[in-house]
Amino acid sequence: MNNLWGGSIAEAARQLNSSIGTDSRMWREDIAGSLAHAAMLTEQGILSPADGAAIKAGLEGILADIESGALAIDMSAEDIHTFVEMTLTERIGDAGKRLHTARSRNDQVATDLRLYTRGRIDGLLGLIRQAVAAIHDKAAEHAGTVMPGYTHLQRAQPVTFGHHLCAWAMMLVRDAGRLTDARKRLNQCPLGACALAGTTFPIDRDKTAAALGFDGPCLNSLDAVSDRDFCVETLAALSLLMAHMSRMAEEMVLWSGLEFGFVTLPEGFVTGSSIMPQKKNPDMAELIRGKTGRVYGDLTAMLTVLKGLPLAYNKDMQEDKQALFDGLDTAELCLSVLAPMIAGMEPHPEAMRRAAGAGFINATDCADWLTAHGVPFREAYAVAAGLVRRGKPLEELTLEEYRAASPVFDESVYAAVDLDACVKRRNLPIDEELAFLEEFLQKAL
Repeated sequence: MNNLWGGSIAEAARQLNSSIGTDSRMWREDIAGSLAHAAMLTEQGILSPADGAAIKAGLEGILADIESGALAIDMSAEDIHTFVEMTLTERIGDAGKRLHTARSRNDQVATDLRLYTRGRIDGLLGLIRQAVAAIHDKAAEHAGTVMPGYTHLQRAQPVTFGHHLCAWAMMLVRDAGRLTDARKRLNQCPLGACALAGTTFPIDRDKTAAALGFDGPCLNSLDAVSDRDFCVETLAALSLLMAHMSRMAEEMVLWSGLEFGFVTLPEGFVTGSSIMPQKKNPDMAELIRGKTGRVYGDLTAMLTVLKGLPLAYNKDMQEDKQALFDGLDTAELCLSVLAPMIAGMEPHPEAMRRAAGAGFINATDCADWLTAHGVPFREAYAVAAGLVRRGKPLEELTLEEYRAASPVFDESVYAAVDLDACVKRRNLPIDEELAFLEEFLQKAL
């Protein structure tokens, strides 16, 4: 297949220049953009009605044939834009050569990439919603299941499993917000900016923008073709999303091990060992954790491509797609595993309760009881620390042992250090958390 610009280059240079191996996935977006552009040109009288109708029918035919498998994308083409236009011209003749009037590959590529990114973000938002829904259901089921909360990976204070899971969901809700914000900012249409300086033809940029679902055209023509902020912003949001999924995955790895025993991961999301028959390895959680660095690398690559580029378009920008597409693919794959893995995760409340009862996580409550009875907190802290050093669970200390540490103690201290009472007295707003997540899920619909 020939080059659109009509020249020839060495084979190694052709391979370096070619992007169809990456951008071929944007064929739907490229055809959608061309249909909108051709319709606008026809309405403006720049194309004749006959040419406009032929282009429309030709593009719709190419779309249908690629979807059905009747037409294979020619991977020897320079890019997907070349393939579509050359195929169109082969099918409808000279009318196909008029499609590119008042358009450059610069604004065409930028438009395709925005359309593609917008669609992928919409898909990711749907997957995030599924993960939040799975977390919500599991958290509601275990709103009162006592477990130890941790700092420094050491048992610290009592919480509930539902409250802990809600923390996961809050991270994902913020991720959804960042992706939604990125979608809003990218939703401007570059078509009509042409190579960098607009066009002399009497086009209507608002028409093409509206036809493609954009909020409006990009205001500055140089910025329209050279802006890849939306790629960076999307990858930055994906990097945080991956960081959050990695933290969840890390906890699933820990919790599913015998040392914790808090959960069992579903069968479809663990693997066996080639040599040790007893093993159930949390490979899917580990892979989510491992693939996080890959998306970080995609963000760094995208920032590096842009860091020294003068305006407007430069061929370096061809490297935007590999980083963006890889980041989108990786995050989507991990999200598609996360929701069912959480939904199928089997908690073990009795193991959580045992862990909560064995780590003196009610020591702060003991100190708080003393403080409420007039002892300065620093003195109360020292008294509670001394009781912990005895190595005997606080619930099992005798009143005499308590009073030996401080004469302020009376029988009511036992209610204060009871684990269930400790959790109930805390301002853990599980009902409000669940209501917030329900509202998010309703809005996401």
